[in-house]
Amino acid sequence: MANHLLSFLVFIPLLAAFFLLFVPHAKENFFKWVILGVSVVEIVIAGLIGYLFQSQPDKGLNHELAVLLPNFHFQMVEKADWIDLNLGSLGRLSIDYFLAVDGLSISLIILSAVILFIGAIASFTINKHLKGYAILFLLLSAAIMGCFVALDFFLFYLFFEFMLLPMYFLIGLWGGPRREYASIKFFLYTLLGSIFILIVMIGLYNSVIDPIETGKLAGIIGEGGTVTTEQLVQVQAQVQAGTIPGTKLVHTFNMAAMMNSANFIPDSILDTVVTSMLWGVPVRFLAFLALLIGFSIKLPAVPLHSWLPDAHVEAPTAISVILAGILLKIGGYGLIRIGFSIFPEGAIHYAWWIGFFGVLAIIYGALNALAMKDLKKLIAYSSVSHMGFVLLGLASLTVEGTSGSLYQMFSHGLITAMLFLIAGVLYDRTDNRLIANFGGLTSAMPHFTAVVIIAFFASLGLPGFSGFIAELLVFLGAFNSATVNMLIPRWMAIVATLGLLLSAGYYLWTLQRMFFGEYYLREDIWHSKLTDLNFREYAMFIPLIIAVIVFGIFPSLFLDMVSDSVNNFVGFVLNTGQTNLKLILGQ
Repeated sequence: MANHLLSFLVFIPLLAAFFLLFVPHAKENFFKWVILGVSVVEIVIAGLIGYLFQSQPDKGLNHELAVLLPNFHFQMVEKADWIDLNLGSLGRLSIDYFLAVDGLSISLIILSAVILFIGAIASFTINKHLKGYAILFLLLSAAIMGCFVALDFFLFYLFFEFMLLPMYFLIGLWGGPRREYASIKFFLYTLLGSIFILIVMIGLYNSVIDPIETGKLAGIIGEGGTVTTEQLVQVQAQVQAGTIPGTKLVHTFNMAAMMNSANFIPDSILDTVVTSMLWGVPVRFLAFLALLIGFSIKLPAVPLHSWLPDAHVEAPTAISVILAGILLKIGGYGLIRIGFSIFPEGAIHYAWWIGFFGVLAIIYGALNALAMKDLKKLIAYSSVSHMGFVLLGLASLTVEGTSGSLYQMFSHGLITAMLFLIAGVLYDRTDNRLIANFGGLTSAMPHFTAVVIIAFFASLGLPGFSGFIAELLVFLGAFNSATVNMLIPRWMAIVATLGLLLSAGYYLWTLQRMFFGEYYLREDIWHSKLTDLNFREYAMFIPLIIAVIVFGIFPSLFLDMVSDSVNNFVGFVLNTGQTNLKLILGQ
């Protein structure tokens, strides 16, 4: 059973969604409890995965994957043939059901389970078309988990695309007054990003072979035998020499194979040795830029962010929590797992620009948040600002910066979930989120005010909360990059600190206007509706508050999970990227 935990994460929500198809529409409360029950099961499975990942580091290690990527320690590997086609002279097409977890994904799997649980509790306020809502929620849950565990590019893309439809309908059917506009805008932006990713995926498929399966088909590696490093090197050497006929080449979407330049077919469009050019630019650079654009839309990075405020404002609270808490992180994870890992030379070559757009997002998002009158829009723009730290940390390509980027994704997921729940509490009671319409709420909602203070201070990076550790690591990495690898200048780290000042400005100003001073409500009818937190709301806030404080005081709980993978990732990108750059630029 432990060998299939990753599959359980993906298929339990799918099976639950299939089961709900046969449940009568009239059983409204039943649908809510099914969502909650499945999310609890997902948390248990994610917790077990985290426990096994830390306590049993050799659990589920795959020998063939260890041979392909000896410096990357993937665990709980599940691999099975899925699609295998003979393409004649073009070789064979191989798509695998390939799942695994490492330090780059384990924290995001745990985060997803927690946020989906919070989203399930928040979904109890939904009161129409509950059967459709529950099925779409479960489908979205499965797609999210699939993205974080897939190591086959085709499988990852399948889950990545599959998220579009549930989210489109969840916003378009259960959202606010402008839900149709927001859902279409979200769909078109994300679809555009998916097209860029698809183009690169096709190019990689035509350029990369699976050395193990190719070796078996060519008779170099015996069927059922143990694969050795010597055999793998022999296959790669013969592929580079062109002595293995095209009919024996097995094309693959295996991300592990794509990370080794020796697995690229000579003279293929994405080969690193004989570089293809398009418009005077190496195609591998263009491929990296396409992935950067595709995943930056999901992140989102300025100037590809305009879909986010509209989607957040119109989405129901539960979906806003999932959108900000998890879906944005898939953009950052995609950059790490695919963009930086498969095209490390692009990460190095464009590091300055990645860092620049990270700083731009930090400042631009914070300035917009400072000007917002709608609480939910303010939180949406704060997300744009805080995700800029992810880009800045990745651009530094230092251990501190990359660890900070991962920590920021994890921490921001917890904090932003609290923030959107806060907006939801007010909207559920008054159908209004305008900051100017409230004042002195502390007197009517003291417990709610305490939660707001914790969430605001955590988001602005106050010491003692997880956000402080994340941003500190990003700043350390960005500042040290000028010395360690000279990829981004120190002024970027210095300018980015203005984001902290601006975030303190818009949070404290909002706190002062809405919660302190004279008690004021724009509508008299709201006085009877603005009651303090209920049991369901406490159940959502308390786990998030505990997590934000615990990971702020004990950052080693997070860093111990990711440290080995981060060190291997940074070393791989720098070493392989520099080697590829010399080949591509002819140095």
